[in-house]
Parts: sequence; structure tokens; C-alpha cells
Amino acid sequence: MRILLVYPRYPDTFWSFRHALKFIAKKAAYPPLGLLTVASLLPPQWEKKVVDLNADELHDEDIAWADYVFISAMDVQRGSAHDVVRRCRELGTKVVAGGPLFTTGHEEFPDVDYFVLGEGEDLVPRLVADLEMGGGNRFYQSNEKPDVRKSPIPAWELIDTRKYASLSIQYSRGCPFDCEFCDIVLLNGRVPRTKDVTQLIGELEAIYRLGTCNTVFIVDDNFIGNKKKLKAEVLPAVIDWMKRRDYPFTLFTQASIGIADDEELIRMMIDAGFDRVFIGIETPNEESLGECGKHQNTRRDLMACVRKLQNRGLEVQGGFIVGFDSDPSNIFERQISFIQQSGIVTAMVGLLNAPRGTKLYKRLKDENRLIRDASGDNTDFSINFIPRMSRESLVGGYKNVLTSIYSPRNYYARIRTFLREHRPVARRRRSLRRSHIEALVKSFWYLGVVEGGRMYYWRLVTSTLLRRPRSFPLAITLAVYGYHYRKLLDGYARGGRN
Repeated sequence: MRILLVYPRYPDTFWSFRHALKFIAKKAAYPPLGLLTVASLLPPQWEKKVVDLNADELHDEDIAWADYVFISAMDVQRGSAHDVVRRCRELGTKVVAGGPLFTTGHEEFPDVDYFVLGEGEDLVPRLVADLEMGGGNRFYQSNEKPDVRKSPIPAWELIDTRKYASLSIQYSRGCPFDCEFCDIVLLNGRVPRTKDVTQLIGELEAIYRLGTCNTVFIVDDNFIGNKKKLKAEVLPAVIDWMKRRDYPFTLFTQASIGIADDEELIRMMIDAGFDRVFIGIETPNEESLGECGKHQNTRRDLMACVRKLQNRGLEVQGGFIVGFDSDPSNIFERQISFIQQSGIVTAMVGLLNAPRGTKLYKRLKDENRLIRDASGDNTDFSINFIPRMSRESLVGGYKNVLTSIYSPRNYYARIRTFLREHRPVARRRRSLRRSHIEALVKSFWYLGVVEGGRMYYWRLVTSTLLRRPRSFPLAITLAVYGYHYRKLLDGYARGGRN
């Protein structure tokens, strides 16, 4: 068999970092980890190629070469996925589709030949057996969640890892919480399933041998979903491996706010090389948190939790949402105030949307408030249901939040607030590379000369060099992120995305 695995293109979104990638001469932020894992599940004697449309071009010759095209996508990649399927149909190559987009929305892809609706460890071998016999069922699905200890090391050899800003590892799937708007439980379940320690270390070793990355994203839905195993087995092993390898890269992940309650866990994550964590803050309004079932965020001082993590050496990235039924009229000002005071520089603020199949989707459908499917983009101006607040007030308030927190004045002020709170842990000094110098020079030009608000950029540069020189690389990195966010906002204002 000849298999072409295709990853559709992302539009210009908050997490694409497209405008920031040019500073470091990278094509994409993250590799297609799911497709690379599927490639490792296929028979070794099969020929395989991977085309990531975020880093490469898809040619008709590639499609014609293949017996089957495997495609995986998330909702936000819908437009590009339709285009790939259309091209395959026109060229007469059969398509196998899986991933979140197809698991919940396969009905809108009538030209796909085979669907893998769920996780691949158990389903892909069944598909392979049928394809080798010359045919197969249209749908492959199961109500059982697979044992992730069956999951192989991704086929990194199929891509040029130098094109990516970070590489990725998955240690666990699932989240113990059940927020109304989130589709994680729908896709991966509430009981976290974890890999063995030897698997995780093996994946770290595989990435280390590539020698092409400085950061690794552990993509888990909630990295601390099984804290007992994490503290007793996983983190001690990672700490030992990192020390033996002299901390070859830093780690970052996603977790719930409860991480701030456990001093030992924080310390162990820092010792293991973590320097960033994304947390769903969502909103400072308690009623809205209760409405969406985000009970783990209630009855606590969210600001104090953020500052505690910053003080221990973790950069907190935060997710925020407006549009809950319980949101008061002043929610926009409260969100701006919280974000600015907390020093959460990477603050993703989105309008509430209801992904297909979630508890929120079902509730709104029962209330006859659904309008369309969610776009999958966390930060565009679309909303797929009728909000309690007037749509004009909600969208206008949301726009005010974005223009405020991403304005040069407020954005650079937030970096300075974060740097005052942040207490980074000393690691071995990284060697200065030519790419670092080139990125710095580009930031001087684009942020310090071309872009408006350059006085705030130079104020950050000088104050960091004088007061916190160790934090200078981080300050420049965050400044470049701000450039991406402002470019993204400009694109939305013009009524389109790239």
C-alpha cells in the first residue's frame, strides 16, 4: 500500500502564531502529532508520506501516487479539509478520515470513503485488515476507549521537524472535569488514561535524538488529571531524564487551576523542566463559572492562584470566555481588569460557542437557540447560538476586550507586570545561535521601527536589560507574540482571515 497522510491548513488563528513564526523562520507552530501516530500504527511495509499543509504544499502528483489518502483535522480546519477531500475525489484516490472534525461532523463529508470515528489504537488495525483484503466498512467506531499504552512513538522520520517551532508529546487523554462548553469528555472521556513511564521517556528520547527543538508541548487535555501517578512515577522519571540529558529543552502543557493547590506538584514540574502552563480561567464571574460547570474554578482567589504559579517560575497562559447567560453587563471591563492585573500575557479571550455534541450544544438545542455549527476558532467574532445579552452588546464588548488587551500600551504593560511576578528557575545557559540574533534584529525592526506603539517596545527592552537581564529572551518572545495577536485582530477587523 502507498499511503499519503494529509494535515489540512489552519486559518490564521490565535494559536497558529503565523505572524510570529517569521521571526524565527519556522513554517508552523506544532507538527501533526495525531497523523504521525496513525502513521506508526500502519504496517511498516506500507509506503507512507506526510504532507502538512501548514508547512508544505500538496501536489496532485502526491494524491495520484497514493492508494489511500488519510486525513485528520479539527473543526477550525474544516475549509481546508473540504478542499483536500474534493481534490482526492477529482483525482480518483480514496479517502480515510478521522480526528475531531470527522468524529462529530462526518455527515458533511459525503465524498469520504472510510471514517475512523474515535481514537485510532483499536480502530486503525481493523481498518488495515479490511483494506488489505480489498475493501472495508464505511465507519469504524467503538464505544470503548483504547488503552493508550498501545500507542506507538510517532513517525517523526516522515516530516522535517526543523520546520516547527515546537514538537509534541501526548502522555494522557481525558479530563476528570465536565465543563458544559468543552468537547474533551465527548472525545476522550472523563477518566484520564495515561501512558507508561517508559513510553513517555521513550518519546522524550526520540525527540532528543532529532536534535531540532528547544521546546516540547505535552498536549494533554489536563496534564494533572491523575496527580497521584504523576507525582509518584512520571515526574520523578522525567526529572531524572532531564538531569542526565542536561535539560535539552523546556516543557509546557495544559492543566486545571488546581495545580496551584499543590506545592509539591509545582516544584516537581519546575524540576522536570516545565516553564509554561495553559489554564482555563474562563471568567472572574462566579455565577458564570457555576453555569458552565467549571466548579474547580469557583470559591477560590483566581488572581492569587495565577500569581503563585508565576512566583514559582511558571508562565501562566490563560483562556477566557465571554457570552455566558450569567454574564453581567460589566463583564467586559472585569475581564480586562483581571487580565491586566494578573499579568497573563498570553490571554486567549473568545466568544462562547457550543461545539457539536457538548452539553451546552444539547441544552441550547432544547432551548431552540442554536444557529449553526461552531467555527472551531477560539477568537473570531462568530457565535453559533442566540445569547441572552443582545448580540450587538456582546460582540461590541468582546471587540473592546480584544482591542484593549492587545493594544501596545496594555500588552507591554502586562509583560512588565508578569516579569515582576515571575521567578524563573536557573537552568544551564543556552548557546546563542544565529537564529536567535536574527529574531532579535527582526523584532527591533518590526516592533521597534515599523509598528505603531514602538515606544512601549523600547521601554520594555531597556527596562528588562537594566533590571531583569536573565528575562530578556522571554520578554522579546512575548513581545513577538503580541505582534501576532495584533495582526490577527487587524485581519478580523478587515473582515477576513488568511
